[in-house]
Amino acid sequence: MTDLSELDRGAAPGAADPVKVLLHRHRELCERAVDPLEIAAGLEAHGITDRTAARFRHRDVFSLAEELYARVPRDADTAADASAAPAREGDHRRSVAVLLLPLLPGTLCAAALIALARTHGQTRLYAVAAGVVAVALALRAALRRGPLALPDALASRSATGSWTCWLLVYAVLGDGLLRTAVAGGPDGLPDGTAGGDWPVALAPLLALTLAVAPATWTAGLFLTRARRKLAASRGLEDFAASVRPVLLGAVALFLGALAALVALCAPFLDAGPVSPAVLALGVLLFVARLLTVHGFTHAPRVILMLTAVAQVLAPATVFAARLPGCAALGAPVEALTVASGPSAVPVLTCGAGALILLVHASRTLARASAHLRPEQAR
Repeated sequence: MTDLSELDRGAAPGAADPVKVLLHRHRELCERAVDPLEIAAGLEAHGITDRTAARFRHRDVFSLAEELYARVPRDADTAADASAAPAREGDHRRSVAVLLLPLLPGTLCAAALIALARTHGQTRLYAVAAGVVAVALALRAALRRGPLALPDALASRSATGSWTCWLLVYAVLGDGLLRTAVAGGPDGLPDGTAGGDWPVALAPLLALTLAVAPATWTAGLFLTRARRKLAASRGLEDFAASVRPVLLGAVALFLGALAALVALCAPFLDAGPVSPAVLALGVLLFVARLLTVHGFTHAPRVILMLTAVAQVLAPATVFAARLPGCAALGAPVEALTVASGPSAVPVLTCGAGALILLVHASRTLARASAHLRPEQAR
């Protein structure tokens, strides 16, 4: 981060051209920016606020960024204009891919579940293995493009994939295991059905894979609207106040789409009502991904880890309570399960995690610096 005391000296009354000093310190940012908005976001990321901009004889960071952008020579403008048409064609192809590719995980998951319902014995195991591989590859492809794609610089820092897998596995197996454990079981492994000794819930998995599409489209809508707010704002505080309702609206829109998918998945699989924990888990994963895409990787990683650990500990304490002298370990979880059902555990853990991340996102994603291009992200 730029030393603000140095900026003060650069903007001292005796300095003939304080903006030139700032341009020298941030020349790489200014030369790489495609518009003044990226410079404003980059300046904020370096700790320059509207108050600091006033020392450079500008009313706000945006005005200061406009002057910095105007001062940087751009000899490549003619070449950029010549390549505009091919770039537009490439953008069109990418737009089609972003629109259709997110539909693939849910489609393959539905096909895999149909195959699972119509097979038996060893053939069912092959169907499960093929379905898991196909859905995993489709998810990877869908999340490598579009607004939910991670830049290469952030892929190695996110490290949330394993915790996400744990949460998905619990959504499928956790409630059935906890209910059976409280009743004294299980006496066998899950058989892939909802009526076995260890019941399996497949509707949440179908709903969450289908929700990849609305999550991608909603994230794209948020990015577009935030960019427009950034262009229309004349101050950092003004932008923050205008983008928070956009973020909350995007989360509410995704939640509504997920609720509709949840309502449709149970009849499709001829299953009972889907646990509301799926809604909490979906919002948790959506907000975590949104934060990670914008470069804020630490909070999602920690919250997802704590949520997964808490869910694993719930049935673990019930099993540990069977040891001599350890009956008290499982009492809280057993009481919660008897009172509200096994879904109370993921509702509380995922709901709390989603709420924490949403509060964090309302602060971090309201910064102009959060909306830099991926290659400029933190």
